[in-house]
Amino acid sequence: MNWMENPKRQDIHSVMPSVRSVICVALNYYTPHDRPEGNEYAKISRYGWGRDYHRILHKRLKAYANWLQAQGEGVEARYYADTGPVQDKVWAERSGIGWIAKNSNVITREYGSWVFLGEVLTNLELTPDRPHTQHCGTCTRCIEACPTQAITQPFVVDANRCIAYHTIENRSEIPPDIAAKMQGWVAGCDICQEVCPWNQRFAQETNVAEFQPYSWNIAPTLKELATLSDDEWSDRFPASALRRIKPDMLRRNAQVNLKNP
Repeated sequence: MNWMENPKRQDIHSVMPSVRSVICVALNYYTPHDRPEGNEYAKISRYGWGRDYHRILHKRLKAYANWLQAQGEGVEARYYADTGPVQDKVWAERSGIGWIAKNSNVITREYGSWVFLGEVLTNLELTPDRPHTQHCGTCTRCIEACPTQAITQPFVVDANRCIAYHTIENRSEIPPDIAAKMQGWVAGCDICQEVCPWNQRFAQETNVAEFQPYSWNIAPTLKELATLSDDEWSDRFPASALRRIKPDMLRRNAQVNLKNP
């Protein structure tokens, strides 16, 4: 994706010239709700079930950055949560939070990969934690489960084949070979996370109330989303990360699934 080519992502000093430490955080968002069976239902990724994670993380990171700056004269701090040219996953691995898995998500020992990542950049020189080691082993469940073969090799995801990319980022027509294999997904895709043994064994419910799902996000039908009006879209997704998926895109995603049951 083009935004990943931003040269600032390769050098943290281009984001904050005075930076000497990157403080990384991970926030569990998992809720133990199950989607209903049946081809009539639309599937929405868990990350978008509740309130917009940017708002939740930003509020917490801002409070921490302000506290950090208050600890001494000249202390600088900037925070990011999927909102700037910072390689979230790379820094999360280097900080010891988890490791970048074969499906390109960061897996933590405590919560699996159901986490949002954020960073605080500071000019303080802090003692670093040890980078995390890799623990995918020989497992290839995520690679095998992807219906569009988007994980072309371990640790490499082709966005042009990824259901999540096409339902969230692709503003034009969804390619026919992808459309035929979307399996009901209209907003993101969780397949490679759902089959992951780390998630199946260690996922635990978040204690962040705002991440609990809006009830209508768990089991919407494809038919209702296929004809959702712009006003209904606005009412249905208040303070939601899913507002990135514009009304015409959501209708398109649902209609594609209806044509390819």
